[in-house]
This record gives sequence, C-alpha cells and structure tokens, in this order.
Amino acid sequence: MGQDKRQGMDIWFSQMDTDNVKTSVRVDRQLFSGQSEYQRIDVFQSQEFGKMIVLDGEIIFSEADEFVYNEMIVHVPMAVHPHVKNVLIIGGGDGGVARCCIDYPEIESIDVVEPDEMFISVSKEFFPETAKGFDDPRVKIINQDGLRFLRRCVDKYDLIINDSTDPSGHTEGLFTKEFYGNCNRALHEDGIMVYQHGSPFYDEDEVSFRKMHRKVYRSFPISRVYQASIPTCPAGLWMFGFASKKYHPLKDFDAKRWKERGLKTWYYTTNLHYGAFMLPKYVEDLLEEEEGRKKKKQQSEEVEATWEKD
Repeated sequence: MGQDKRQGMDIWFSQMDTDNVKTSVRVDRQLFSGQSEYQRIDVFQSQEFGKMIVLDGEIIFSEADEFVYNEMIVHVPMAVHPHVKNVLIIGGGDGGVARCCIDYPEIESIDVVEPDEMFISVSKEFFPETAKGFDDPRVKIINQDGLRFLRRCVDKYDLIINDSTDPSGHTEGLFTKEFYGNCNRALHEDGIMVYQHGSPFYDEDEVSFRKMHRKVYRSFPISRVYQASIPTCPAGLWMFGFASKKYHPLKDFDAKRWKERGLKTWYYTTNLHYGAFMLPKYVEDLLEEEEGRKKKKQQSEEVEATWEKD
C-alpha cells in the first residue's frame, strides 16, 4: 500500500499474481480490515472497480466484475441440467452464487457451506447487493468445513458448486481427490458439479490447474473446462470446471429452454455458453496431456491384466 493522500501520495493496493508480476489498483480508502479464524479480510473502495474484497492479499471480487464469475458458475450448469431442485454451494460466503441461484423458482433448497462467519458478515455489511441471496428462505448457511460436511452426504444434490478460494490454506482440502470423490457420491445419479478452475497462464498456476483437472477427470465420466474474462483475476482469464455423471455441457445444453426463463444477465448468453467451451490451443493441449496420462495408465493396466490372465 502507498502512503495516505493527505501526505501527497496516492493509495494503491497491489496483488502479487506471481513472484514477478503484480496487479495494482488505486484505492480511495480502506473500509475494513480484520483477521478471522481462517484468513485476513480487507475491503477497499476504488474508482475503477468500486468496492473490492481481498482475502489474504488476493482480490476475490469487486463490484464491477463479480457478475461475470457468478453468472458463469451458475447459469452454465442450470442451462444444462433439466430439473435442479437441491443445490450445494461450497464456500460462497459473499452470497453472489446464491443470489444467482434464487432466480430459479424450481430450486427448492440451497445449502451454503462456509466456515468463515466473519467473511459472511463483512459481505453482508459492505456488499448488500451481492449478499442479498442469503435473504431467500430457500438458502441455509452452514458454518462448517466443506470437506467434512460432504463426508456425510450421499445421493443428496442435483448440483454442487465449489465456490471456494484458491487451493491453499484452509481451502486446500477442497481441491483433493477425496473432495471430488465425495462430491460424486453426494450427487444424484445425474448430478453436476462446477468449480472455479483458476488460470493456467502463469507457469506457477499451471501446475495446480493440471492437478485439478487430472483429479476431476478421474472422478467423473464427463469433465470439461470453460472460460470467462474477469479483469481482477490474474491474467484476466479465468477457467471453470464442469463435471457430470450424465449431462454433457454442450450436447445436453437446451438454449431454447433457458431463454424462455427470461432471466436478466450482464455476461451470460446462450451464444456465449457455446463459445466459453472453445478454449485456447495451449489450454487444450495441457488438458489433453493430463487426460492422456489417464488413458496411458488404463492401457498399461489392461496389458498387465491380460498378461496376468495368460
């Protein structure tokens, strides 16, 4: 942070995207700073992005671009699954994902599992338009660790949305093989799981991106990745994962049915739905490499099984 303007200096918030790259935003003032049991929480007021919430030094969302993330993580699976009734949101302490979910009258229950009570209260105080999703009677907030909660769930949800932050610190367990296996078990036989997949642009982020795809690809019969442009995310490029037991995000996508809902959006459209799954070549290549490893392993196991039989 720079010095106070009263001393003749601008105030800047800087986010380290890598050891060699940082994103800086001029801010007017700091509205909140606190340390919860899980993370440091800061809220800044800026000219360009409005209010921004920062967790452990990383911008989680801003008023100017939160709609991109929330619309893409909700409307994509909702435009594919024909009858979602029960939704589980892992994380989601800002209420933005829940806010998009409540636009669907057929949804009967929305469980938001967020362990950090301070994050929820700060979001309600400084981002009431985002957090208003919590006010819907279908929404139930559960202050518990997401992985621990999932261990008790079997065949319970139509849609699981993993809205947790990056795979480090207290959310690290939400990006493990056990977590994805538990998500599979918690879903109905035609369930869908979507999750934030990060960005593979920087080398140090590519490693976790690869690991994540490898684990999900091995846990679900259908696994695809889609993208969105979010200015406050590292490199401005953000990926989402779509994993399902039955539905394909393009083959089972019903554009006509979704349009008939008449939902107002700022980012998502049915045309964009198709385009979001058209990925840059370098992203396609690394995803295929991780999928290829599984195929090679399967082939090797088949050869070994045949040899043992003979």
